[in-house]
Amino acid sequence: MTSSAFLNYLLDNYNIFLIVMASLAVIVFIALNFIEVGYGITLSKKWGAAINNKVGWLFMEVPVFILMTVLCFSSARILNFSVATSLVPLILFLFFQIHYIRRSLIFPFLLKGKSKIPVIVVVMGILFNACNAFMQGGWIFYMSPVEMYSPSWLLTPQFIIGTIIYFGGMAINIQSDKIIQDLRKPGDTKHYLPTKGLFKHVTGAHYFGEVIEWIGFAILTWSISGAVFALWTFANLVPRANAVYHKYQKMFGENTIKEKKLKRIFPFIY
Repeated sequence: MTSSAFLNYLLDNYNIFLIVMASLAVIVFIALNFIEVGYGITLSKKWGAAINNKVGWLFMEVPVFILMTVLCFSSARILNFSVATSLVPLILFLFFQIHYIRRSLIFPFLLKGKSKIPVIVVVMGILFNACNAFMQGGWIFYMSPVEMYSPSWLLTPQFIIGTIIYFGGMAINIQSDKIIQDLRKPGDTKHYLPTKGLFKHVTGAHYFGEVIEWIGFAILTWSISGAVFALWTFANLVPRANAVYHKYQKMFGENTIKEKKLKRIFPFIY
């Protein structure tokens, strides 16, 4: 089967694919409340062979950037460019890729220390990112009604509100990542409790930012595919934030966490 035939097959079953992905997100959310994924601060040898953190993050995040680009510039809506049908999809593409340019080509090289990430986690990340590229690119460039993303979409409440939420979440995510990165000096491998920014309220401020970010993307695209990605982000990062919260309790003392009134991911709530 050629790549174009495979793409057509996936598009023919796009709605089924979304249902499967949404169902898997629920299953993953339940599972991650009982299974601690061993990477970063919760790294565990029981997760098998591990590779350099920078290399792992690069290989894990680059596929979604590449596949989204391929889907974009293989679609008739972009190849047969017109302002009426191509402008908004290209803007949505740019919004999506801004995140993944940073996540795949900048963020890995800002990591300090000599941390490792299990190969199995990298593989799972690659598989999900490939599926997500198809979900988002499939909708924006192939499945969405042609008239939906006309230039007038840029003036809709969904796009305006969603864009504000999206870039607000991205700003929180970037700021929080920088706070964590600045805790270590070059060569330092210790873990520290971040206390600046939203870390004054939660131990997972970076996770909070990313959840908000993809909720914003779901709103600005007003799509089921965006909503499924937001669901996946929630399903993955809320249990992850809980695991990190308990790890900090062990490392820095439960009383320290309680005295600072820190929540896990959502300020003042959880």
